[in-house]
Amino acid sequence: MGHSTADRAEGSVTRRNQVRDRERDEAFIRAVYDKHGVILLRATTGMVFGDVHRAQDLVQEAVLRAWRHADILDPDAEGVRPWLITVIRNLVIDGHRARQARPPETADTALADMPGPEHVDRALTRKVVREALGDLSLQHREILVHVQYLDQSVAQTSKLLGIPPGTVKSRTHLALKALREALEKRGYTQ
Repeated sequence: MGHSTADRAEGSVTRRNQVRDRERDEAFIRAVYDKHGVILLRATTGMVFGDVHRAQDLVQEAVLRAWRHADILDPDAEGVRPWLITVIRNLVIDGHRARQARPPETADTALADMPGPEHVDRALTRKVVREALGDLSLQHREILVHVQYLDQSVAQTSKLLGIPPGTVKSRTHLALKALREALEKRGYTQ
């Protein structure tokens, strides 16, 4: 099943029109931001009591709404700015009304006093590691305590335990491997 030359020509015209439309849309948005962006952001920031992020979102929404009416709006005309300010003011009012319609949100201070998942996670992790350490030999536990938990160097551990530094290194390697296996046995994998 072949396509006619007319079908191919129509497809290429459609693609060129889409590219032109996209370029025209981008030019419109760029022109609105270039001509009015700074003033809109300044005015909007005042309307939302200094919340710059919210102001940026509102300006973006207003420009999007202007783009939807690009066929009747001229971004260089002075009448666009009051129109955009009105759109933003209405968005601010709508947001305020929406917040008033919802029940008040609880303050973060009440939630800060409650134990969060990080406390539970840490407690569970400590318990699992303690149990996994119990699976290790006394030599491996001793090496891990000195090297990992007391943060002693190989030389310090060697001197304290009275064993050669090479033995400290090999026991540390084997102890970590055994600990990893003990944790995997309990369902903790990397």
